[in-house]
Amino acid sequence: MKKIAGMLLVVLALAGVLWADSALSITGAGATFPYPMYSKWFDEYHKKNTGLLINYQSIGSGGGIKQVAEGTVDFGATDGPMNDDQLKAFQDKHGFAILHFPTVLGADVPTYNITGVDANLNFTPEALAGIFLGKITKWNDPAIASVNKDVKLPAEDIVVVHRAESSGTSYIWTDYLSKVSEEWKGKVGKGAAVNWPVGLGGKGNEGVTGTIKNTPNSIGYVELIYAEANKIPYGNVKNAAGIFVKASLAAVSAAAAGAAKEMPDDFRVSITNAPGKASYPISSFTWLLIPEKFSDATKRDAIKGFLKWALADGQSYAENLSYAKLPKEVVAKEVKAINKIQ
Repeated sequence: MKKIAGMLLVVLALAGVLWADSALSITGAGATFPYPMYSKWFDEYHKKNTGLLINYQSIGSGGGIKQVAEGTVDFGATDGPMNDDQLKAFQDKHGFAILHFPTVLGADVPTYNITGVDANLNFTPEALAGIFLGKITKWNDPAIASVNKDVKLPAEDIVVVHRAESSGTSYIWTDYLSKVSEEWKGKVGKGAAVNWPVGLGGKGNEGVTGTIKNTPNSIGYVELIYAEANKIPYGNVKNAAGIFVKASLAAVSAAAAGAAKEMPDDFRVSITNAPGKASYPISSFTWLLIPEKFSDATKRDAIKGFLKWALADGQSYAENLSYAKLPKEVVAKEVKAINKIQ
């Protein structure tokens, strides 16, 4: 009997080795902004497709663009679309394109840790630009106090916190500031990595969140879910219609509504400072970066299968993680675009 049991154990062990060898592994890297969403998706998809493992490194959008361009990962992820020069460089080198696929929508929020203040503050575009330019340096500055008259703000120095690495979250933030402040646009501009006029650097949304939590009188920007998960306050932002709006799924969806109807074929679009009374002004799509051609047909088919699932069943997981679902018009257009992957 012991001999039979031993043989069974050997057979099971061999089966495990064979299964492990047959399991397909796909690698990706990039944006931290959608990391909670992607972690959930990859786990759920693995449960439904036990032969597929998707390993994703949350290293920032700049790293995701770099690694997919260099071919060290199967796909990248970014919150700021690749620019024309980056796309051309890849096309010239490889002879085929990088495709952008929007996955969900999210929001950057101004989050803070002010001694003695737990209220949801209002921020004008001018105040946010002034703070991050280093021109507004005290919490009780009139630019902040005038729109928060019911809050007693301290006469303390403002500590600015920003991302330390190339980041799509920074791209969204600086894209917004470039639209609402000519001074910011001229002196700093938009990008995944910029020369910050002031502030401390934190790595990833996690690092910025941790720095703000541990630094009195600080302010920074993080993806909405990181503020909510860490129970730190985040402010309302005055939108293009002149209304102070708190980030929410509905407000993010409102910002995307206009873009959905006129989405370009390559899906690269900015929705910061979008029109509309209900729009939250620092909203954005986030994208997966997929090479147009794969030498490995098995990986190609696996990625296409995952994309189809993410655009359909996967959207049902978004709202529980504080991301907004893609507009139906965008999903329909993306489903067709999946056929471009060869």
